[in-house]
Amino acid sequence: MKILLAFLLAVVIIVTQGDAYCFTQLYKPGEAEKGCMMDGVLYPFGEISRTEGCFRCSCSQSEMHCCTLYTTPVGYDKETCKVIFNEKDCNYEVVPKYPSKECAWHARVG
Repeated sequence: MKILLAFLLAVVIIVTQGDAYCFTQLYKPGEAEKGCMMDGVLYPFGEISRTEGCFRCSCSQSEMHCCTLYTTPVGYDKETCKVIFNEKDCNYEVVPKYPSKECAWHARVG
């Protein structure tokens, strides 16, 4: 029983730390006739695995629902470390501000 409880607690922590930011764009009838528009780019109806802004989306004539493909690091030393967004990998990296120091971070949020 203790093992099951420990496993469930670990799953809750992992899911909480891995949540992405999500949003929904609603369309009026006839507004999205050719697809969904985001940041000046027209995306086709259906599932979009990755947009130019690093979102995973679902596009229909009534709405576009998107979630980030990345999470944001938190719990790091902001005096010695900085966060850089890697657009190729759609990921934030915590790196030292000064090469002689190391950076540690403890969590990410969506």
